[in-house]
Amino acid sequence: MLTINPKDISTAELHGYLLSAVSPRPIAFASTIDERGNVNLSPFSFFNVFSANPPILIFSPARRVRGNTTKHTLENCISTKEVVINIVNYDIVEQMSLSSTEYAQGTNEFVKSGLTEEKSELVKPPRVKESPASFECKVIEVKPLGTEGGAGNLVICEIVLAHFSDSILDENNKIDPFKLDAVARMGADWYCRVQGEAIFSIEKPIRTMGIGVDQLPNNIRNSTVLTGNTLGKLGNSEKIPTKEEIVTYSSNSEVKKCNGDLQKLHLLGKKLLEQGNVDDAWKVLMQ
Repeated sequence: MLTINPKDISTAELHGYLLSAVSPRPIAFASTIDERGNVNLSPFSFFNVFSANPPILIFSPARRVRGNTTKHTLENCISTKEVVINIVNYDIVEQMSLSSTEYAQGTNEFVKSGLTEEKSELVKPPRVKESPASFECKVIEVKPLGTEGGAGNLVICEIVLAHFSDSILDENNKIDPFKLDAVARMGADWYCRVQGEAIFSIEKPIRTMGIGVDQLPNNIRNSTVLTGNTLGKLGNSEKIPTKEEIVTYSSNSEVKKCNGDLQKLHLLGKKLLEQGNVDDAWKVLMQ
């Protein structure tokens, strides 16, 4: 195992490890405006949502490692106290990347990237028309985390108005993750597209009181076939099947083919768990 003390390597090296390991990260495509009315557009992947009441987003424009200078977005947030955070999907990922170029102050990255300014309703910075979701925000606080190159600056933003494109909504006006087609940042030149098999669901444990992996029978918990994920699915169950249910299921044709072989039963149980059929998996594994 590679073990690193942050004090033993350069900030640039540490930055690379952090961004590669803490990933994927959502992207705040931040549009701001300076005191002279110049528009700026730039992406930041130190970003997330931190509260729903009040609705708070936080992103962090870090000080540049080279030169220890600050970014125009940070300067604009401090001076005007407004920002629009636009969400990036696959359709605009190349234009988003282009906008991260270190253009001279006063350059409009909307123009450089070919994206379209759309007038906001409650703040001065424009929204990105092509973005699937945009949040008009007031800047509550900017909290510096240091004074050296690489130090972050937490821009704490309160959402005053949210916009969601009809193209990403389902019939219940909820956001469909497949339609959203979001993009996330990884390390170096790598990105992640949240689409296809990358999207999956897991039933939240807070809806039930799972028995926990520690309560699984020893032969299941110590299985050489079952994985941590499959054990986790079993541990999220509220109860173990009754003896009657287990005996009844022993007549299942797939169970009979196992002929009592524990390895084969566990392989069958694993297959059922991966298919999301937890109830039948239990009945197989308890044979």
